[in-house]
Amino acid sequence: MERLGSETALAGMESSMKEDLSMEIDPPFKENLATAEDWRKALNKVVPAVVVLRTTACRAFDTELAGASYATGFVVDKFRGIILTNRHVVKPGPVVAEAMFVNREEIPVYPIYRDPVHDFGFFRYDPAAIQFLSYEEIPLAPEAACVGLEIRVVGNDSGEKVSILAGTLARLDRDAPHYKKDGYNDFNTFYMQATSGTKGGSSGSPVIDWQGRAVALNAGSKTSSASAFFLPLERVVRALQFLQKGRDTITNTWEAVTIPRGTLQTTFLHKGFDETRRLGLRCETEQLVRHASPLGETGMLVVDSVVPEGPAHKQLEPGDVLVRLNGEVTTQFLRMEDLLDNSVDHNVELQIERGGKPLTVNLKVQNLHSITPDHFIEISGAVIHPLSYQQARNFRFQCGLVYVAEQGYMLFRAGVPRHAIIKKFDGKDISRLEDFISALSKLSRGARVPLEYINYTDRHRRKSVLVTVDRHEWYAPPQIYTRNDSSSLWTVNPVLPPDSPLLSPQINPSEHDLTSNTDSPFDAEHTLIGQSRECIGQEPMDNVASMETSSEHMAEGSHSPAESDSGTKKRRVGEDLPVDGGLIPECSLHEPREERLGDHGSESETATGDFQGAGAASNSSATEHVIEPTLVMLEVHVPSSCMLDGVHSQHFFGTGVIIHHSQTMGLVAVDKNTVAVSVSDVMLSFAAYPMEIPGEVVFLHPVHNFAIVAYDPSALGAGASLVRAAELHPEPALRRGDSVCLVGLSRSLQATSRKSFVTNPSAALNIGSADCPRYRATNMEVIELDTDFGSTFSGVLTDDLGRVKAIWGSFSTQLKYGCSSSEDHQFVRGIPIHSISYILDKILTDANGPVLLINGIKRPMPVVRILEVELYPTLLSKARSFGLSDTWIQALVKKDPIRRQVLRVKGCLSGSKAENLLEQGDMVLAINKEPVTCFLDIEYACQALGPHNDKLELTIFRQSREIELLVGTDVRDGNGTTRVINWCGCIVQDPHSAVRALGFLPEEGHGVYVARWCHGSPVHRYGLYALQWIVEVNGKPTPNLDALVEVTKEIEHGEFIRVRTIHLNGKPRVLTLKQDLHYWPTWELRFDPETAIWRRRTIKSLD
Repeated sequence: MERLGSETALAGMESSMKEDLSMEIDPPFKENLATAEDWRKALNKVVPAVVVLRTTACRAFDTELAGASYATGFVVDKFRGIILTNRHVVKPGPVVAEAMFVNREEIPVYPIYRDPVHDFGFFRYDPAAIQFLSYEEIPLAPEAACVGLEIRVVGNDSGEKVSILAGTLARLDRDAPHYKKDGYNDFNTFYMQATSGTKGGSSGSPVIDWQGRAVALNAGSKTSSASAFFLPLERVVRALQFLQKGRDTITNTWEAVTIPRGTLQTTFLHKGFDETRRLGLRCETEQLVRHASPLGETGMLVVDSVVPEGPAHKQLEPGDVLVRLNGEVTTQFLRMEDLLDNSVDHNVELQIERGGKPLTVNLKVQNLHSITPDHFIEISGAVIHPLSYQQARNFRFQCGLVYVAEQGYMLFRAGVPRHAIIKKFDGKDISRLEDFISALSKLSRGARVPLEYINYTDRHRRKSVLVTVDRHEWYAPPQIYTRNDSSSLWTVNPVLPPDSPLLSPQINPSEHDLTSNTDSPFDAEHTLIGQSRECIGQEPMDNVASMETSSEHMAEGSHSPAESDSGTKKRRVGEDLPVDGGLIPECSLHEPREERLGDHGSESETATGDFQGAGAASNSSATEHVIEPTLVMLEVHVPSSCMLDGVHSQHFFGTGVIIHHSQTMGLVAVDKNTVAVSVSDVMLSFAAYPMEIPGEVVFLHPVHNFAIVAYDPSALGAGASLVRAAELHPEPALRRGDSVCLVGLSRSLQATSRKSFVTNPSAALNIGSADCPRYRATNMEVIELDTDFGSTFSGVLTDDLGRVKAIWGSFSTQLKYGCSSSEDHQFVRGIPIHSISYILDKILTDANGPVLLINGIKRPMPVVRILEVELYPTLLSKARSFGLSDTWIQALVKKDPIRRQVLRVKGCLSGSKAENLLEQGDMVLAINKEPVTCFLDIEYACQALGPHNDKLELTIFRQSREIELLVGTDVRDGNGTTRVINWCGCIVQDPHSAVRALGFLPEEGHGVYVARWCHGSPVHRYGLYALQWIVEVNGKPTPNLDALVEVTKEIEHGEFIRVRTIHLNGKPRVLTLKQDLHYWPTWELRFDPETAIWRRRTIKSLD
């Protein structure tokens, strides 16, 4: 990924005059006498030594994000196997890289040095690995650079194998380009400038003269003017000499070499004498400097910024003009750095002028490597390490503070952003990484503790958030990565001691077998609501759909470093919900009942009496007063490590309604645009009592747009008596013209109500499939009102007595514009309450499905029998045109004189029992000889089937003929996806219903569906992206997840793998990738219904 160098907009205007005048003050032009034959010979020698680098940053670290990219490098020491490239290519953090020579020989390369400040670094390789290419190293000649020198930039430009771009050096004293305010920037050096038009992938290219010598290193460019920026090579030559001295002989292992680098944690700029005079430089000092400096010197070094608490803090100030360093007049960066690098841990004397006043200061030169982090901890996907000098300079903070390079899940859930500095955790002051680890080691799973942080965008105010430690095993235990310069790997070790509470397994309440589902409810009335939701997309680590893999670019306008594939985080309102979509559930009616818990005692009443009185506001309507104690605000987070079933966002808000409340169990119903998948952390805030408690997803309807979340009533304490269940009233169903009251919650947990009238009680939904398949409501009729209340307000529809007739829930869809663009959208409609009431009855009485532990009690959960066919209604007038007889039209009108429609088959779910029996366009006329006119008729027919009879007798109309068919039904539970595997950074699962609804599953095997992929992983590097099935690995079929596990267990670390895939569009593909068990072990996450905990298990790792 290339970085396009840039200047800040602010500096642009201030420096425009200086840049216009720069040609007059550069060294004199040298005549170029090179011929075309000279260039041909030089290029023939240079090109074989130039390599294409394919790098993968395995973790976000310091200034760089995780990602995969292309760049360029060139051999500078053939004997020792050393390749020179840019620092932002070598990366400051964990990196895996390969170099490809011009003859397509590819070899692994390993980082041995990345400069803490300047944009250069080195890879090493085994020279013996190159067997078929004759090449020579490229000599470095920094002294040959001059204005007017004709040059060639040889490298991988815009992903091309070899690109040769011509140019002429125009400047040697350009300020270092400013790339990004919160990323890597070079400083305390000049850059060269030429018009060569380099683009993505050319970072690290050699800038050569006609003799085949490298005179500079390509680093960045400015796209607006086709200008390229080159790093001078003087400091590169010094570093290379240290590496060469440290390894005079070839050995099997590379010993780490220390290259002395000194710093005062001060940034200098080179200012012309005209500006230094305005800063107060005395005339006699200017005269002294001009006489002591080389001919043609035009300025002096001026302090631009000082890092807090560094060696120069409170000693130097911006605007100070450097006159002498250790008694020597110093006006050039190169000499200043040379003096500092040779004085590490020693004092230096600086003579400066501040506003015309001469001052002398003595400062201790600090070891630059000591403030360059070489370790980090990874917890819940977050990368945390000491603040580097680079970022301390950007943010004006002290080096070594606890810095969040990647927020991961736990910190994202708390609202801690990237680039945050952690100041306090669990009440303890945090100034070093060790302080954070110490505080973390005392916490247990599920703990909620305060955290304070500051951010460079709002540096003067601390922000306080509540961090929830993961209760489920979404991520591996906290680990510490430490750089090993000898092996070029980052060694991994546990962070916490073995006796840390955080490493203990989750403790669950005592378990009881529920032989009879008797519950002592507070108020067994039922309701549901889905309020406005806010979905915050994440990027970090995971993405869906194709993302670019080759780009070492960086747009100067955005001032960003080499980040080609980083996803941007967006804040969205009204997003979606993926879950296994199936089809229609059973749906018998539930009669509301009132059951009260016995007296709680006067103490509880006293504790809650004041709040209860406050809730009954005098200006609230009677309906609000009835419904408000039943409403709940849900905040839902989805871990980035397991975003399954097409869910495209990590953060959802919505309103639910309590449908059951007893001593042992509370149940909340909410739409699936709020609770999208079972792999979620749910927090519930009650309108009746100011308390927030966790919930667990216990049922996701495979077809209808609702989910059920359980909570522990005992966690409410005294507030349990104020919370109650709503009364569900499915019959009689709403009709056109009925008056209803829409009641919902505001974000401040206040109930609001609005009157309206039903305009259409049976509007059929028609939601198309999204680009990335996710749950969409099908085979549903919804309620429409006469007033548009917007797409964010939702709630429950009640009658005048406060009885819930429907929920006003949110639906997710995707609006498509043309062939290539689309936008996520949400809308709200009324969902009749009968399906929720039916499932609730099954949970409380006679469910016979899989057992699930809820609040320490094992309960059988319901299963839903459905016909896995997507249907849509067609008017009878249209059906007549297809040849439907008058007899059937009259029979259907008689059955339902209001709808006057017939159901047609839109498609069957792949793998369903109906797949090979029903065809697109079939009209479903009757089931068991009874006419069918709506989705509910099919739902009731499925519910009526017994345990030993799973087939429906359908009468269909196909191509002008009536046909009798026996069509099998399918049984689905409400667990959703319960197993996920991460292999080489791709997240695979069984195909969920939204994928199956597309009507295609590969014949070779369809049990290994790629749902997501991770940045910086092998699949990112080699292009194994989402929306496809893995059907074969190394020639062995992988029809299901178990087969994939067995095949991958046999593959060792670093081994190349042949993978055969089939895309959603049916296109097969074969690709290769290299397994990396060091940074990307294979692991499995599976839901354990016995403990109601998601358990993580490592399948294969590099021990």
